[in-house]
Amino acid sequence: MQTSLVIDSETSTLLLIDVQERLMPAIDQSEEVLRQCIRTAKIAQLLQIPIIATEQSPQSIGSNLPSIKVYCDKTVVKEHFNACKDGLIEALPAKRHQLIVMGCETHVCLMQTVLTLLEKTYDVSIVVDAVGSRRASDKQIALDRLKSAGARLITAEMLAFEWLKSAQHPAFKEILNLIKE
Repeated sequence: MQTSLVIDSETSTLLLIDVQERLMPAIDQSEEVLRQCIRTAKIAQLLQIPIIATEQSPQSIGSNLPSIKVYCDKTVVKEHFNACKDGLIEALPAKRHQLIVMGCETHVCLMQTVLTLLEKTYDVSIVVDAVGSRRASDKQIALDRLKSAGARLITAEMLAFEWLKSAQHPAFKEILNLIKE
């Protein structure tokens, strides 16, 4: 799969990693992480971008938050930290090689999943204001490692405007209102 410098809504899939009931309260800056995940999921839905979630051991950690579940087209339940070992690759839509990743924990499930996606030559972007770990230092070291491995680091707002491409986009005003929230 080819890596493009530009993120395109027509070739993107949004991945929400483990935004779970019992995990989120322990995450540093969890309210902001959740806010950006929800905002980006709303934008992806408006642009008809597929949204896939993962849940790590939901019998122990709980399911994804209802505010996340409502946006997901599919959820991959997993026991491995690396979602690719539990069916994520098979759940990805064909012909959508750009993966936009957000969720938790940056240094565990998100990082292990992204490293495998990069090995499989997906074009991966990490939304840095929509990922979290229990400790800020773990998040930062994981982001540094992921960037050096070839992942693109972006913000939620940067992504929204890149998906839109132009103020002439039919969903521009609605998405702009979401960005301004």
